Amino acid sequence: MMSKNNFMNTYGRFDVVFEKGNGCRLYDVNGNEYIDFISGVAVNCLGHSNPAIVKTISEQSATLMHISNYFWSTKLLELAEKLCSYSDHQQLFFCNSGTEAVEVGLKLARKYGRLKGGENKNEIIYMNNSFHGRTMGALSVTGQGKYQDNFRPLIGNVKEVKFNDIESIKSVISENTCGVIIEPIQGEGGINPVDKKYIKELRALCDKYDVLLIFDEVQCGMGRTGKLFAYQQFDVIPDVICMAKGIAGGFPMGAALATEKAGSAFVPGDHGNTFGGNPLACSVSLTVLHEIMEGGVLENVNEKSKYFINSLNKLKEKHSVIKEVKGMGLLLGISVSINPKDIIDKCFENKLLLTRAGSDVIRLLPPLNVEEEYIDKAVEIIDKVITEIEAGL
Repeated sequence: MMSKNNFMNTYGRFDVVFEKGNGCRLYDVNGNEYIDFISGVAVNCLGHSNPAIVKTISEQSATLMHISNYFWSTKLLELAEKLCSYSDHQQLFFCNSGTEAVEVGLKLARKYGRLKGGENKNEIIYMNNSFHGRTMGALSVTGQGKYQDNFRPLIGNVKEVKFNDIESIKSVISENTCGVIIEPIQGEGGINPVDKKYIKELRALCDKYDVLLIFDEVQCGMGRTGKLFAYQQFDVIPDVICMAKGIAGGFPMGAALATEKAGSAFVPGDHGNTFGGNPLACSVSLTVLHEIMEGGVLENVNEKSKYFINSLNKLKEKHSVIKEVKGMGLLLGISVSINPKDIIDKCFENKLLLTRAGSDVIRLLPPLNVEEEYIDKAVEIIDKVITEIEAGL
């Protein structure tokens, strides 16, 4: 019997052990099939065991896996060129995770501020209800006390403002501000998109005070909103984009994209990452990019999103506990008037995997290439579960 006692108690895991997956389906050790609408929390953007990813890992691992950042590799150069060509950015840094990508953004802001305004230009502004990661830097700009309280003191000279409230940030931004970090769509905070008018005003404020605008697209990027980058939905260009999760479809990888203005603040020795940009990760990411951009995945996200949202809105009309259907693309949420855990746990019993966001939202993160039949099956299970729960209220 496999032991579960060797782990630090950091996760509230479901009582299931998985051993294989295919598309949006997972199979446990007893052979039970589950529909996976968590997708590794937006990581498995092409589903499980995607044939193109499997082929790439096999071929690249037999060729070259790791060489260190003392050298260049063909895959590193190719991926950098691709990501920059698809964006409005000219420089990047590769790492292994979202929180590491956020650290790049924070360090760039601090270094840029020092270069432009001296040692006093070091203040970073972040949003309430935000989530940027669990390393000490990223945690310090996460606007949820439940993640922070046991780990204080955090890094200094950071200020929290109200999300989507321009007057809140106007009251604190100054010549001493070096960076503002924001999620275009708050994920952990409850699937809350930024207001287009607000983000344009925020961009103008950052320009006025010569502040780096940092977008955390770790969860909402890589095609999840219907555009490759989430910022492309909001008609502003951030100075830095923090990326991870879906960037390599399940293989650990992260990146920070930057404009030349922001990225050129770094010089050798300012930052580093042992595994970042290794040939294997870059090769997988190139495959994922190809599938999203040239394999027809991205062009179908909005169509699938409309289909899914329409089905969820029909559930909203039917069930009084559903308050709102929210989100964009295939980053969706159902806001409910009861504890979302009750619904999520019942869905798990019915072999549908979901997770929560914020205090009252059920988060829906199917693969970007999900088939409509699985959207239908998921909606059917959610309908059944809520019907049973409402009957007992």
